[in-house]
Amino acid sequence: MNPLLEKLIADEPALEAAVPQIMAAFELWKDSFAQGGKTLVCGNGGSAADSEHIVGELMKGFLLKRPLPWEEKDRLQEAFGSQGTYLAAHLQGALPAISLASQTSLLTAFANDVAADLIFAQQVYGYGRPGDVLLAISTSGSSANVVHALRVAKLKEMKTIGLMGQGSGQMEDLCDAAIKVPYSSTPDIQQRHVAVYHTLCALLEQHFFGA
Repeated sequence: MNPLLEKLIADEPALEAAVPQIMAAFELWKDSFAQGGKTLVCGNGGSAADSEHIVGELMKGFLLKRPLPWEEKDRLQEAFGSQGTYLAAHLQGALPAISLASQTSLLTAFANDVAADLIFAQQVYGYGRPGDVLLAISTSGSSANVVHALRVAKLKEMKTIGLMGQGSGQMEDLCDAAIKVPYSSTPDIQQRHVAVYHTLCALLEQHFFGA
């Protein structure tokens, strides 16, 4: 077993049963990035904060350094001299991801002008492309705006990953990989969601940027 999964189980023994779901999510997520796809992430409240947190782990170095390929460094230096050298030294490899909870003007405009329960679905419709991933987070598994986003992701031929608690709500049937943590209270679920997505982000980083 991968040491990252061993650490997850050691820290959170109750999540051992979710390892097959976590690995299924990792495989489809990895394949999406490998094929040039991006990831959209959505959730409400604490899960909105998790959406931003996940994007932060994907778009920059998390546990590993992510230096640019030498050919890109050379191109920057040749094109921009000392400034290119600066860019080459500080830019990091990224796995493209967008938090749908972070678009304040769009969210409030669409909620006010059209329909509040479609704030994520509209963004999935606009951003989503076949092969992209939608990572949907809901402790209840029933958040209407998250469920609608999953439906639109299916329309767009995206891959769908769900993070939820032990009650699957409506989300499970809409997810290609549904990760259910075995807890019922919101704080307990959210605490384990952090452990799960940190492990997934670390696995992805290891795959794409490991030695």
